[in-house]
Amino acid sequence: MATTLPAVAAPGQPLASSTSYLPGPGTSIFANSIVSTIAGAVNTLPTTPLPTITVRRTPLSATSASTSVLPTVQSTVLARVTRINPRQATVSIFCVGDVPLNDEFQGIIRAQDVRATEKDKVKIFDSFRPGDIVRALVISLGDQSNYYLSTAQNSLGVVMAYSEVGDLMHPLSWRQMASTRTGAVEERKVAKPI
Repeated sequence: MATTLPAVAAPGQPLASSTSYLPGPGTSIFANSIVSTIAGAVNTLPTTPLPTITVRRTPLSATSASTSVLPTVQSTVLARVTRINPRQATVSIFCVGDVPLNDEFQGIIRAQDVRATEKDKVKIFDSFRPGDIVRALVISLGDQSNYYLSTAQNSLGVVMAYSEVGDLMHPLSWRQMASTRTGAVEERKVAKPI
């Protein structure tokens, strides 16, 4: 019970042990830990036998300083993959650092920015799928409509994904994820847990 909970959580972020708390809305259990499934404020509810952790997406007030947060070069962001083609993945940035955004920004992860080695062998379809949640680094402010992002570090890549049939997936290695229900394996560029 002495676990200090973060004020704000990002998708895939471990919050507490499942032996100390119960999962509520916006959370799930993975490897005996309660993890956030959405970006938002962390709350606890007094329930028996254990308190319940919830994560709620709360709109930010107009006077809040976080409304002016913009992705900058070297910012770590969370983004949802919206579409892919053989050369790049298009993403929607919804969180900069630990701050959820009111407005989403569009970004691009090019094939040469997916990983640091063997850049010529990267296949976007084997790295990302639409709907995946990706932790990435802003490498350039890009053009008028897109930020350029990179996942070419061990801690960057897919943090949360669903299989083709809709099952939540967990990482097996840096390039594979498996369905929690069926065990079916799919290729992804997986982020190392932090």
